Amino acid sequence: MKQERPIRVLQVIDSLGMGGAETWLMEVLRLWSKSDVCRIDFLATSGNPGIFDEEARRLGAQVHYVRYGRAHLPRFAKQFRQVLREGRYHAIHDHGDYASGLHFLMGGSALPPVRVTHVHNPAYQIRNNYGVTNGRCFTALVGKALVARYSTHITGTSRQIITEYGFDASRFRRIPKAALYCGFDPARFLGDPVAAKASVSHEFGWPEDAKIILFAGRIDLSLDLGHPQNHKNSAFAVSVGIECARRDLSVRMLLAGAPSPAVPILEGRIDAAGLHGRIQFAGIRRDIEQFMLASDVLLFPSRGEGLGMVAVEAQAAGLPVLASNAVPRECVVVPELVRFQKVEAGEAAWAADLLQLAMQHRNIPVANQRVAASFFAIENSARALFQLYSNGSLAS
Repeated sequence: MKQERPIRVLQVIDSLGMGGAETWLMEVLRLWSKSDVCRIDFLATSGNPGIFDEEARRLGAQVHYVRYGRAHLPRFAKQFRQVLREGRYHAIHDHGDYASGLHFLMGGSALPPVRVTHVHNPAYQIRNNYGVTNGRCFTALVGKALVARYSTHITGTSRQIITEYGFDASRFRRIPKAALYCGFDPARFLGDPVAAKASVSHEFGWPEDAKIILFAGRIDLSLDLGHPQNHKNSAFAVSVGIECARRDLSVRMLLAGAPSPAVPILEGRIDAAGLHGRIQFAGIRRDIEQFMLASDVLLFPSRGEGLGMVAVEAQAAGLPVLASNAVPRECVVVPELVRFQKVEAGEAAWAADLLQLAMQHRNIPVANQRVAASFFAIENSARALFQLYSNGSLAS
């Protein structure tokens, strides 16, 4: 059916922060802004501005701040319906998993014909997000039931996570379900690894022949693996880095990601091991591509992931990856670059695997081409989104 106007979509998110979903949606917005094939607006349920807001507006998107929460439900419902009516959207894409069902209930008759529930967070966070009180448990149950009633499509960062959230149950049978992989521009990860290593080594005061281990992810608030505020397993990563540095004098390690109050404790462990300066915290970086080109191996010991896009980005840079068994296998595009290990195997086993992978020959152009031909390339990811929004087609 020919569209009389560009497809219009409302993306319901927490905020336009630096998360994987938000970064992906901004990539899609940048692509679509060149052709006006589809227009995206955002509704931030936190009510808070995000780092990408101004760029989103420059690219033609509206950003609505409508706070969602128990104390704000009447106001949220009213403002939400107003946004939907004024936007005249073809589709709504809600990234709030079970909460999307509650949002759709409040949208009522103003909802567009395509209503997408999207799951991003690893399944263990169901317990952390919804299992802390009886009230939140009840909210999750109601929201999930409302997804069955209102959603026309259920998607996830991986097919595995859709199953883990319970959406393969019989009451969701009529609803099409599939992974919608976040996309990015693989060409960003092409470059000269020698020049990149020289630049990064100079920045951190390391020799140019350093063997660099990269950890890319926020530093957890808690160092306890079983704690709800431990997601990326950064304390274990530091322990593995220490073990590698003890075994090989050329090893250096970078931890790139948002810091937390736990950083001084981890720095104390590094200093106590006599490795001051050899393992460093780089904070949030806008040049993660440079870090990946400069590094010899990516350490990815997460407690759980919806998919693990950093592993896909590493493959685009031809960078070997050692990931935990909790990372979905759907992140693998170049199998010879990715190895999985149990966290329970301990630091020594991880260190041995890391040092072995760090010696692996890199063929960056070939690996990059394979990622560019995959669902993770932004053109392919955006095409899947457009098909969903325009005609309700969702590849299984």
